[in-house]
This record gives sequence, C-alpha cells and structure tokens, in this order.
Amino acid sequence: MSVMLFFALAANAGLAFAQSSTPARTPLRNNDCLRISQINEWHVIDDRTAIVQAGPYQRYLVKLQADCQKLGIGNPGLRFIGSRADRATQPDRICGSAGEKVAARYQPGCAIQSLSLIDQATFNDLRNKAKRNSTTTQQPAPATNP
Repeated sequence: MSVMLFFALAANAGLAFAQSSTPARTPLRNNDCLRISQINEWHVIDDRTAIVQAGPYQRYLVKLQADCQKLGIGNPGLRFIGSRADRATQPDRICGSAGEKVAARYQPGCAIQSLSLIDQATFNDLRNKAKRNSTTTQQPAPATNP
C-alpha cells in the first residue's frame, strides 16, 4: 500500500514539475496581433524561428514548439493558421494563442510557441542570419492606355 502511495505521489510531483517548467503563454494584445493579410516580408532563421513584417511598422519574432525543417520551401513558403477561436472571432489575426500554427506547402502545421513584437534593428540583424526568405511585395497594376 505504501509503495503505491509513493508512486502516486511521485507521478503527481513529476507532472507538477513538467507543468511548471513549461513557459506560460502570453498572447499579444489585440492591437498588436499579426494581421496575416498585411504580411509583406518573412524570413526563416532556423527550424524553430521565423521573423515576419506586416505593413511598414510591425515586425514579429515567431518561435515554434518543434523543428519545422521545410518552412520557407515551396509556394506558399510561410502560411499562418489561426486557432479555431481565432478563425471564429478574428480570422485575419494571429496573437500567439494556443492552437495557432505556421505551415508551408511541404511542411504540415507547426505549433507556435510564442509571438512577440521586435524592433527594426533586431529584425535587420535576424534577417541577415536567415536561411530562407521571401519578400512578397505588391506589384503595381499595369498601366492601361485610354
């Protein structure tokens, strides 16, 4: 009986330790969330890190929970997938909440661990270290003759 009690307590202690070692998820405020439709530049730094620019002023560091070796390969090279809650309430935004993913044509969805805003200098420094990148700029519409 005491042996079973010992193992039960040890299992609970191990579970509590595992939960406490997992960093708490802190999603961005709604105004700071990444607007997927405004992404105009992204870079894959390594298998667990990417940076994204949305519009002219917002830059993000995206950390992933596991290695995603094929991000940035194929078209689209980087695609954000909101959680079910995101898709129901704000389908164009990623805030760093549980259930959000990054995927590519040849890479199934990889869970986002964290999403944070970064400054221009940090973005430029990480951009120089990128192993894959894409600058997706809008091309002007061709001029038409009247």
